[in-house]
Amino acid sequence: MTVKTFEFNPFSVNTYVVFDETCECVIIDPGCLNNIEKKELSEYISTNKLHPVRLLNTHAHVDHIVGNKFVAETYNIGLEVHQGSLSFLRSAKGYAVAFGFENVEFVNPTAFIEDGDMIKFGTSELQVIYTPGHAEGSVCFYSEKENFIIVGDVLFNDSIGRTDLPTGNFEILMESIKKKLFVLPAETLVYPGHGPTTSIGFERENNPFII
Repeated sequence: MTVKTFEFNPFSVNTYVVFDETCECVIIDPGCLNNIEKKELSEYISTNKLHPVRLLNTHAHVDHIVGNKFVAETYNIGLEVHQGSLSFLRSAKGYAVAFGFENVEFVNPTAFIEDGDMIKFGTSELQVIYTPGHAEGSVCFYSEKENFIIVGDVLFNDSIGRTDLPTGNFEILMESIKKKLFVLPAETLVYPGHGPTTSIGFERENNPFII
């Protein structure tokens, strides 16, 4: 699989396009806010002759979902989230206005994903791992075969997701990181919702926020 990273909107959200040799792809956390960012995403997809087949959110904080409607309508695919994200989707419009994201429209999910589900596309698959603590409904997408995991805002390079937002809980986040992520092989690449790529081994040994 190839994992392409885009950095979008004022919150510098990492949007991921994951694809394999079949050119089927999944789009994860589309943070594209304006026409320039939407064009960057769509031109990459068209230039590489990709066929988007799934639209996924790691969680539904507004900075990660402002491009959902664009992707859903451009590629005629439904949004898939964990059911715990519904409250954030319902309140997204208010948060968008508060952050100065004007004229942003949102879409409702067409399907729910659960812990242990396999996201299949092309000849590939990603395992859904439920990891609450930063936000209810947070999930990660793991490829054991390709040795990487897309973690949203659960874990960062030398940091962790904040827990002072609605449904955030530090103890639950620690449990998610230790029992769901740190049990993975040390060489597993970690693609976070913001900032640079890291690895499970590096964070296990060096992350100063893990207690």
